Amino acid sequence: MQIIVTTLVFALMSMTGGFAEAVQNPPKTILIEVNNQPLTVEYASTYEERNKGLMHRKTLCSDCGMLFNFQHSRYASMWMKNTYIPLDVAFIQSDGKILDIKPLSPHDLTPVGSSGEVHYALEMNQGWFEKNNVKEGDKIRVIEQKKP
Repeated sequence: MQIIVTTLVFALMSMTGGFAEAVQNPPKTILIEVNNQPLTVEYASTYEERNKGLMHRKTLCSDCGMLFNFQHSRYASMWMKNTYIPLDVAFIQSDGKILDIKPLSPHDLTPVGSSGEVHYALEMNQGWFEKNNVKEGDKIRVIEQKKP
């Protein structure tokens, strides 16, 4: 009986580990403005945060996303390793201008790259940019970084 209880407790701890991590280490967020619409999105500014991205998520709220800061302008590419949600990515130049908007398919390991040097990438639910009339050439403004 003791072995069964111990195994059950260990299994429950393992299943809630992701939840406990999220509560203890909430993601960094940043306030941005897209076509005069303020959005608070998750913020990936370190190599580790950019590498993890939106992996292992099963859902994403309708106006949620993640802004990736590459720290300096460069050609960038994204892939969808361990990512379950269909996304669109906007590649953004240092002045905030959207250079490209490209679709990303769940679990596709094919790199999807920017057509030029960019400073940021914004991942949102697939169709979000079109639904909100956001297109290439529009500007995104970073307003402020929020504390987790």
